[in-house]
Amino acid sequence: MIRAIWGADRLAANPLHFWHPNVPRAFHGYTIAHLTDIHLDGSPRSEARLDRAVDLVLEAAPDLVVCTGDYLTLLRPGAPEKLTAAFARLHAPDGIVSVMGNHDHRRGRVLTLHALAAAGVTDLNNRHITIVRGADSLHIAGVDSISRQRARLDRALADLPGDGMAILLAHEPDFADVAAAVGRFTLQLSGHTHGGQIRLPLLTEYNLPAYGRRYLQGMHYVRGLWLWVSRGIGTTGLPVRLLAPPEVTIVTLGAINLRGV
Repeated sequence: MIRAIWGADRLAANPLHFWHPNVPRAFHGYTIAHLTDIHLDGSPRSEARLDRAVDLVLEAAPDLVVCTGDYLTLLRPGAPEKLTAAFARLHAPDGIVSVMGNHDHRRGRVLTLHALAAAGVTDLNNRHITIVRGADSLHIAGVDSISRQRARLDRALADLPGDGMAILLAHEPDFADVAAAVGRFTLQLSGHTHGGQIRLPLLTEYNLPAYGRRYLQGMHYVRGLWLWVSRGIGTTGLPVRLLAPPEVTIVTLGAINLRGV
């Protein structure tokens, strides 16, 4: 049990190299820091994990920071302010963008959105942005929580150009079944499952959340779409992790067709 408790605090950066023909040449080597499932609950441990996550992102010096939800577990006094202070430390050339998770709708959605906005984070719920490098473009789209019936992929796709690689941010990984059917996205980044959090036979499967039961952790191929499921940073329920250590993912894009560069 002691090792399980310690496991919740063994946060590390996990490098992910994503090579794909759809990666534009100008975005070869482009880095994206992926944060998810912070779960601030008012405890010093959850605050320390968030600060450690920010430090790991700053060490990686990514081009873009993306956040896929569940910022607060309990709306304790001072929690939104702590979230703002931590995220205000983040910086990246192409900014910080975020979508909401299921817990964010239970624990003060408006306050959470305000706390993120105060730190300069761009709201990407059911929206998209386009990043341009010369003649190449990279689209980052996001959807709100499908668990809370707020995901509107149609709005995220509205006016999205037909060319250029598109990445989708969705808190719940099972949304990949919906996203894959559209055929527009190359990669989806998600969290939600905590990688099972406590990996034990039967217990893990029983405790998996809705829309997080098909794809537990790591990389999956879903009918033309690649899905990355991060184990995330925090915990819910018991403040322990077993065989599912927390992580901040540092995604590096790799272009396959580089002749003439």
